[in-house]
Amino acid sequence: MPTDYYEVLGVARDASADDIKRAYRRLARQYHPDVSGNAEDQEMFKAVSNAYEVLSDPRKREMYDLGGDPLRGSGSGPGGMTGDGFTFTDIFDAFFGQTSSRGPRSRTRRGQDALLRVDVDLAAAMFGTTEEIQVDTAVACPTCGGGGTSDGSEFVTCDVCRGRGEISHVQRSFLGQVMTTRPCPQCRGFGTVNPRPCPECAGDGRVRTRRTLNIEVPAGVDSGTRLQLVGQGEVGPGGGPAGDLYVEVHVLEHPVYSREGDDLRCSLHVPMAAAALGTTVELETLDGTHDVVVPPGTQFGERIVLRGLGAPRLRTNGRGDLNVFVEVETPTMLDEQQRELLQRLAAARGEEKVVGPTAEQPAGGFFSRLRGKFS
Repeated sequence: MPTDYYEVLGVARDASADDIKRAYRRLARQYHPDVSGNAEDQEMFKAVSNAYEVLSDPRKREMYDLGGDPLRGSGSGPGGMTGDGFTFTDIFDAFFGQTSSRGPRSRTRRGQDALLRVDVDLAAAMFGTTEEIQVDTAVACPTCGGGGTSDGSEFVTCDVCRGRGEISHVQRSFLGQVMTTRPCPQCRGFGTVNPRPCPECAGDGRVRTRRTLNIEVPAGVDSGTRLQLVGQGEVGPGGGPAGDLYVEVHVLEHPVYSREGDDLRCSLHVPMAAAALGTTVELETLDGTHDVVVPPGTQFGERIVLRGLGAPRLRTNGRGDLNVFVEVETPTMLDEQQRELLQRLAAARGEEKVVGPTAEQPAGGFFSRLRGKFS
């Protein structure tokens, strides 16, 4: 029967609580006495149960990683374990707030996330598009497959820390003998060394390269929207899982339309006579040509709303509106005939001379306006 609890459950020394639970359930179903009456299987079931009892309890697991065995009774044991389950390291940590690595580190780690920016025009942001991007990230080394070793070689146990990934020092202090734990300088806390690193990646298990990806930009995105591509970021050291790639969208300025939330807006220049008489203007929108009806007497800055021609609402149904703001153009250069016609119009409307301010903005100071209230 193997005596290493991690070996019994078939998990790594940095396995999570969920990994330990899954391994125990799988082995318990295999070696349970109700399933197999074999004496060797029954002994294996006891070993699996003992291993799970220790590794599922954080305190017992910490004691075991330090060299003790909670299931073998009290008394001082390996790693400076005292009868009550505490080490001199725990006492030192309690006084000075220091912690140790608690066992070898895993060489396999998750990779970093990556962030890129992609520029799209307004029409593509409204209706969605597919963009091709270049990603310069770390990928698994093609020579060693992410393992970090040369062909035929394997990691060997560190002869300094004997696979623990840390070394202990006993020092005298006013507390007595205090044991401190530090990462092993030879294996850097991994517990193993690489005798023949891969020449391509120098033992890291990954190299940098440029990849081409096609990303789907959904309809309705705006500047600042981030798209998450799971598993497309940096590959982790030692062939670890890749991080995620985040693509931040930047919408380029449009020469005619601008965006305000889910709405679009634009300016429509209308001649003075057309604004007074009313007209219909063909407007080339992002959805095609639409008629904009300008009512008679439209003033400068008035808004005409075209329903449902704005941007699609991201992750919901419906669209915003297109707000058309009218800018009435006053003629600046008139010939004699045009001037005469305007003068005749002004005379007919009594607009030959503008007299005083309007009623909405009365002339004079506070007391003049006050007298006007009582006159």
